[in-house]
Amino acid sequence: MRKVNATLSITLDGVVQGLGRPDEDTRGGFTHGGWGGKYNDDVMAAEMSKSMSNPTDMLFGRRTWTDFITVWATRIDDNPFTTRMNTATKYVCSRTLENADAWQNSILLSGDAAETVAKLVTEDGRDLTIIGSVSLVRDLHAAGLVDSYTLLIHPLTLGTGRRLFEGSAPLTEFELTGSVTTTKGVIIAHYTRL
Repeated sequence: MRKVNATLSITLDGVVQGLGRPDEDTRGGFTHGGWGGKYNDDVMAAEMSKSMSNPTDMLFGRRTWTDFITVWATRIDDNPFTTRMNTATKYVCSRTLENADAWQNSILLSGDAAETVAKLVTEDGRDLTIIGSVSLVRDLHAAGLVDSYTLLIHPLTLGTGRRLFEGSAPLTEFELTGSVTTTKGVIIAHYTRL
C-alpha cells in the first residue's frame, strides 16, 4: 500500500497561504504573500534535498499544480529540485481540468479527490508526496489518507490567511519521528500517524 506524506510550510498561527511570492495566493484579500522567503537557509535546503531525494511520486491539487508549472516546468537549471519536479510522476486531483498535458509526467485524477486517492494508494507504485495543496491535504486528512506530515514551522504569526485546518478535522494522533531546527528558527518536524 502506498503512503501519503504532506509537506507544508506553516506559521505559528497555522497559516499556510502564500509562502513563496506576494502574488502566489491572494484569495480572501491575503496581503502577506511571500512570508517564507527570509527564513530559507542551508539547513532547510539540506533537509528538503534529503526529502526530494526519496523516490516518491507527487500528488497535487489543481491550484498548486498549475502554479508549480510556472515555476518548475520550464526550468533547465541543474539542481536537484528542478530535476526532481520535472522527472517525477505527478498526479493532479481536479474536478475542472480536462487533461494534465501542461506538465510532463502528469496524470489527471478526475472527480472526488478522497475517492481517487483512496483507490490510487491501493495500487502498486511509489509513495506519494504532497507539497502545499492545502485543500487537498484537508480532504485527504479527513478521509484518513495522510500517513505523515513534514511541517516547516516558521517563527511568525500572520493573523489572517488560509490555515492548515479550518473548521473541523477528525481526531488523529501522530508521533514525532524527527525534527531539525534551522539557523533562522524554523522547526522542520516529521510526524507519522499512529
